[in-house]
This record gives sequence, C-alpha cells and structure tokens, in this order.
Amino acid sequence: MSTPRTTSVRIVAADDRFHTDFGWLDSRHSFSFGHHFDPDNTGHGLLIVSNDDRVAPGAGFGTHAHGDMEIVTWVLEGRLEHRDSEGNEGLLYPGLAQRMSAGRGIRHSEMNHSATEPVHFVQMWVPPDTTGLPPGYEQRDLNDDLTPGLLIPVASGRGHDGAIAIHQRHAVMWVARLGPTQRVGLPIAPYVHLFVAKGRITFDEHDLSAGDAARITDAASIEVTAVADAEIIVWESALTAVR
Repeated sequence: MSTPRTTSVRIVAADDRFHTDFGWLDSRHSFSFGHHFDPDNTGHGLLIVSNDDRVAPGAGFGTHAHGDMEIVTWVLEGRLEHRDSEGNEGLLYPGLAQRMSAGRGIRHSEMNHSATEPVHFVQMWVPPDTTGLPPGYEQRDLNDDLTPGLLIPVASGRGHDGAIAIHQRHAVMWVARLGPTQRVGLPIAPYVHLFVAKGRITFDEHDLSAGDAARITDAASIEVTAVADAEIIVWESALTAVR
C-alpha cells in the first residue's frame, strides 16, 4: 500500500519575484524569465511563465517570435491590442481570455491600446503536449460566466465547457472573483499554483495579498477565503515540466 503524500505549500511574496523595469514596462516574474535565471525557479507543475505586466500608455511589445508554447493572457485593467503573423487581431480587456498556440512558429505584437491609461495583465505559458502543431488563436469573453464565489475554468486542455482550449491535456487554468468572506475550494491535483491578482485572501494560516502566490504540491482539500474583494488565478497540473 502506498503512503499518502503530504501537501506542501510554498508562499512567494510579490516583492520576492524577479523584477524588470524598462520604464514603459514594469513586470514581476514568478519564475525564471529573460535575463533573470535561477535553476531552482523554472516553474511549478506545467506553468513555466507567469508574468505580471504593467505597460505604459501607447507602449508595448513589438513583433517577436514564439514556438511550441501555449500562451494565455488575462487582462486585469485596461486594454491590450494583439496582432500576429497568422492574421489574428484581438482587443483584450478584463474578463476576456486569450490563447495563442505558437506551434511550429508564430510572430506577434502586444500593445497598450490606450494613449492615456496603463494596461495591467498576467501572461502565462505552458508547454504543449504535442510539438510542431499549426499555430492557432482563440479568445472568449467569460464575464457572464464569472459568477462571484465560483472557480471557473478559463483555459483547459480537458475540454471544459466555456473555456478556451489549450494543447495541454494535463493542465487547467481557473479564475475566481470573490467578495468579502466568500470561499472557494482549490483543485485537488499534484501541482496547484495560486496567484492573487487582486485583493486579499487567506487559507490555512496563510494571508496573501495582490501579487502574492502559493505553490502547492500534492494539493488536498484547500479552501480559500476572501478578506476583501479579490480575484485569483489558479493553475492545476497533473505533472511537471520542471526536470
């Protein structure tokens, strides 16, 4: 008989993340990214990039290339304009989920749509379960589905109704918008990454505010409670990309 595994939790405070400040871009990286590298911090489960980006008015990321990556973007404030080499164009805003499958190669740009207001978004990457696929794009407005107090599937490789599809059958991204004292249970999975996008939440003895994260391994039954209005982003993974 196998011995039950014990849930472990590692809290990563907002200020402990890698920081990039280019003036037009203020970004906090949950894992190694770009010139920031720590061999002991290259992801959690299948989530290998989670960047909390703020882009100045009229600025953004010029055209650049990606390959064999599932890239999910979730806007918290403002509007983000997307264009890519496959002819896709999108205007992203809070509650609209976007997935770009880089596949065998795609080029795209991401610009702040406003000339006066910053845009704040979280961009997350997971590797696909099949490489060399044709590049693809999907976006979907989920505002009507984001019922306060419920954990809603936003990006899924398991065919969840209403979620954008990712080419990774071992991963699901969830979002919950919570009012004060509202509670929601986290997925039971080998790897769970909880990111507090807005507000403040508690679980067990932990108290997390916007920008804080919890890396949970062998997650059992965990319930999160909002202290104030909050929004959380949760990734569950059945296995890990980190070797």
